[in-house]
Amino acid sequence: MTTELRRLRNYIDGEFRDAADGRTIEVTNPATGEVYATSPLSGQADVDAAMEAAAAAFPAWRDTTPSERQKVLLKIADAFEERAEELIAAEVLNTGKPTALVASEEVPPMVDQIRFFAGAARLLEGRSAGEYMEGMTSIIRREPVGVCAQVAPWNYPMMMAVWKFAPALAAGNTVVLKPSDTTPASTVLMAEIIGAIVPKGVFNVICGDRETGRAMVEHPTPAMASITGSVRAGMQVAESAAKDVKRVHLELGGKAPVVVFEDTDIEKAVEDISVAGFFNAGQDCTAATRVLVHESIHDEFVAALAKAAAETKTGQPDDEDVLYGPLNNANQLKQVAGFIDRLPAHAKVEAGGHRVGDKGYFYAPTVVSGLQQDDEIVQNEVFGPVITVQSFADEAQALEFANGVEYALASSVWTKDHQRAMRMSKSLDFGCVWINTHIPLVAEMPHGGFKKSGYGKDLSAYGFEDYTRIKHVMTSLG
Repeated sequence: MTTELRRLRNYIDGEFRDAADGRTIEVTNPATGEVYATSPLSGQADVDAAMEAAAAAFPAWRDTTPSERQKVLLKIADAFEERAEELIAAEVLNTGKPTALVASEEVPPMVDQIRFFAGAARLLEGRSAGEYMEGMTSIIRREPVGVCAQVAPWNYPMMMAVWKFAPALAAGNTVVLKPSDTTPASTVLMAEIIGAIVPKGVFNVICGDRETGRAMVEHPTPAMASITGSVRAGMQVAESAAKDVKRVHLELGGKAPVVVFEDTDIEKAVEDISVAGFFNAGQDCTAATRVLVHESIHDEFVAALAKAAAETKTGQPDDEDVLYGPLNNANQLKQVAGFIDRLPAHAKVEAGGHRVGDKGYFYAPTVVSGLQQDDEIVQNEVFGPVITVQSFADEAQALEFANGVEYALASSVWTKDHQRAMRMSKSLDFGCVWINTHIPLVAEMPHGGFKKSGYGKDLSAYGFEDYTRIKHVMTSLG
């Protein structure tokens, strides 16, 4: 007996459509390794249709008042709450994540973030009008940029989609959004929900692979390209967008240092850091993956962290006491295992370091010690449930190690010394510095990095402003 596969479809100009040429991709449940759906493999004709729809809808949506856009976004937030169980089920199929954690840790923040941007729509601020030249008055207008081509990742398919479409729509832009080819289910469902609320063409979803995303970015219609993904993907987007000088918003990889000083409460730090490192199978650009611990407490800390890893559980979405589910796909499982297989002789696997079971893409919570700064696993993003540990002698060396990677998204400092925490937060070259915690996010505060972690901000008023352009208007008083 064969189970009929779900049929996912693009959402363009207010209707669901197959790819114009009928091509599809199989979609796999990472918790089982089994195919459960087909998704359109969209080509140039589909991209053209979506961009045409978004461009046609833009003038009317641009001219809506902020209060009108606010009402629409609030309706979307309410609808997400009302259909939360459907969204959760789709995301669990997408990712294999624990059902309870999607329900508690993803849907409520998503709804809150949409409501935040609904409010932000009415709070655009700028320089006041004034006379900066005799006989002339100047004013500043903030306007939407136009059609936005947006590409979301597979680690948080729903939430990252919200981070993209909510500020864009709030600012008066129209959207063409592409989910990852491995996680389209929840985004297609979101299109159904949003499509019943916004005018046709304002919000469009096309499914496909890297070539689909490339066609979106290279298309002449969008004024802005936004991507959350790998550094390689971000570089390709920036290069493509440069050909016609599109705006680019990039949220790329991370390799977050977690700097633990000798005065830290080890028990509490280990508890919090292990959760922040292993949550979502470590598939988080801000995950606490790279622990730097003072040499005086190194051995004690490593032993406690290894014990915490051994007690951390991964498993099926409905298993009890599961902190995280599978890696997202077979390639990601291979990548994570490869880092462990290639460890240098001086490294020591303190916990984990192996696949769990033969069904799905599960990997054990892993701790690796004895590492040096130039080791591959220290320098490159693993994006899996792997925490590395290095020791440092003093504050200067801690900063040298922390800043000594190409990524610069997030970091944390663990100490009871307030002045040291302030010195570290000033000198850490990362877009976010947490003190005595790691990974909390709020809608009001910006999220985004430096260096090869990209540029532009998600969340907050700064993220909202990224989806606007500034126009100077000067008028003669004579």
